[in-house]
Amino acid sequence: MSNILYISSEAYPFIKTGGLGDVAGSLPVELLKQSQNVRLLLPAYAEVLGKLDKHKVLTETTYYNLQVRLIETKLPGSKLTVWLVDCPAAFNRPGGPYANEHGQQWHDNALRFAIFCQLATDIALNRFALKWQTEIVHCNDWQSGLVPALLSLHPVRPASIFTIHNLAYQGVFNRQTFEDLHLAESLWNIDGLEYYGNMSFIKAGIAYADKITTVSPNYASEIQHSKFGYGLDGLLSHRSDDLIGILNGIDNKYWNPNTDSYIKQNYNRRSLNKKLLNKTDLQCELSLEENASVPMIGMVSRLVSQKGLEIILQSLPRLLKMPLQIVILGTGETHYEMLLTEWAKEYSNQFKVIIGYDESLAHRIEAAADLYLMPSTFEPCGLNQLYSLRYGTLPVVTNVGGLADTVIDVNTQPGIEANGFVLNNHTASDLSDTVERAINLYENKKLWRELQINAMSCDFSWKNSAGQYTDVYEQVLKQRAPAPEESVSTQITPTSISPLGNDEEKHTRV
Repeated sequence: MSNILYISSEAYPFIKTGGLGDVAGSLPVELLKQSQNVRLLLPAYAEVLGKLDKHKVLTETTYYNLQVRLIETKLPGSKLTVWLVDCPAAFNRPGGPYANEHGQQWHDNALRFAIFCQLATDIALNRFALKWQTEIVHCNDWQSGLVPALLSLHPVRPASIFTIHNLAYQGVFNRQTFEDLHLAESLWNIDGLEYYGNMSFIKAGIAYADKITTVSPNYASEIQHSKFGYGLDGLLSHRSDDLIGILNGIDNKYWNPNTDSYIKQNYNRRSLNKKLLNKTDLQCELSLEENASVPMIGMVSRLVSQKGLEIILQSLPRLLKMPLQIVILGTGETHYEMLLTEWAKEYSNQFKVIIGYDESLAHRIEAAADLYLMPSTFEPCGLNQLYSLRYGTLPVVTNVGGLADTVIDVNTQPGIEANGFVLNNHTASDLSDTVERAINLYENKKLWRELQINAMSCDFSWKNSAGQYTDVYEQVLKQRAPAPEESVSTQITPTSISPLGNDEEKHTRV
C-alpha cells in the first residue's frame, strides 16, 4: 500500500468539463478499493464549495499574498478523502474551472494553478505536518504540471507520476509570467520549463516526473511523433522508457444500462429488445418520428474541431438523405453550435441538436441510439465510445488514440469480435460511407445483435487499469528508494512557509 496524492483540476461529481473529471472521480476510488491510501487534491471552485456537506479546515497559509485554506471532505458517494485548495481570489468565481461564462480563458490561469501546485508541493513535502506522508504524487494534465518541477528542487522528495490526458492543452505562458511567479531560475532551460521562448506547465510535468503515463497505449505511441506531439514529441521520444500507456476505465456501476436510473427502460445483453423502448421514448421527448426501426445516431461531445466537427458538417448533406435520425448534445465553439443548430432547424424531423450539457440526457442518448458518432481528429483515450459499447450502441470512430485500442471494425479479419465501425480516413466521404455501411448492416438483425453483444461483453472497468497504475507506483517507488542515510524532509509549520521556495517572502500577481 502506498500513500498517493492524486492531483487533478476537476473530478466528478464535484466538477467536470471532460474526461479528466470522469477519470479523477473514479480512478482514485478504485485505487482505494485496491488498498492504496489515496488523497484527491482539487481546487475549491465555487461549484465545488456549493456541494460540500461535512468538511473541516486542516491548515491556512498564503501564496503570492493570497489567503489559502486546505479543506478536508469526502468525494460524494465514496469513502475517498478529498483535500480542497480554497483560495477565494483564485477559484471562487462564476464561470468554469478554466474560462469565464463567455468561454474566455481566465487571464490569471498561470497564477491560479501555480498556487494549486505550490500547495500540492508543500503537502508532498509534509510541510503542513498532516500526519500523512506522501510517497507518490500523481499529477494530471498541465494544471498540475509544475508539481514535479517544484519537487525536483528538493533532494528528498516523493516519487512523481504525470498523466497526459490531452497534449493539445499545454498551459503555455510568456517568459514574464515565469518571472512574475518567482520560479527558480534553474527551471528555465531547454530541458525544463522553457518552450520556444515561453514557459509550459505541461512540459514541466513531462520533463521532471519520474514516470509519464497517457490514457491509452496507442496515444503513448502517437505523441512521440510530430503529427500528435504538439512540439513535445522530441522530449516524449527521449523519455520513451518512462512513458506508459494505460487505457482509461469507466465506472461500471454508474454507466450500466441494467440499473441506470436516468433511462426509461433498463436492459442487458439478454434483454436487448428492451433497448428500443429507450429510442421511442427519446423520439417522443425530442419530437422526432416515433419509429423503433429507424436507426438513430447519437453524439454527446464538446463541439470543437478535435471531435471531427468539420467532417461531420461536410457530411450532413449526404447523411440527412439516409433513413436515419441524429441527436447531438454538446457545447463548444460558437460557430459549430450555430451551424449545427441551423441544420437542425431545416431537418427538424430527423436531426436534433441540444446546446449545453445534461447528464441525464447524455445517458438517455447512449441508451436510445443505435450508433454513436465519434470521428475525432485525435483522441487520447475517449470515454464516450466506452460508454456506448457498454450500452450496446455501436461506435463510428476514426482509427486514432484510444479509439483504435477499443473499437474493432466489423470488416476485420475472421475470429476477431467486432464491436463497431472504423473510418479508413478522416474525411467527410469516408464518414458518410462508414455510416451508410452501418445503416445497411442494421437491416441484418441477427448480425447486429451479435455486434451489440460483443460490445456489451467488453470489460473496460477501472479494476484492470487501476492494477496497471499500481504496478507503475511500485516501479517508481523502487526507482526512488532513498539511501539509508536519507531522512524525511523537515516539517515546517504553515506560518513559516515561503510559497516561492525562498527565505524572503515575495508577493506578486500575474
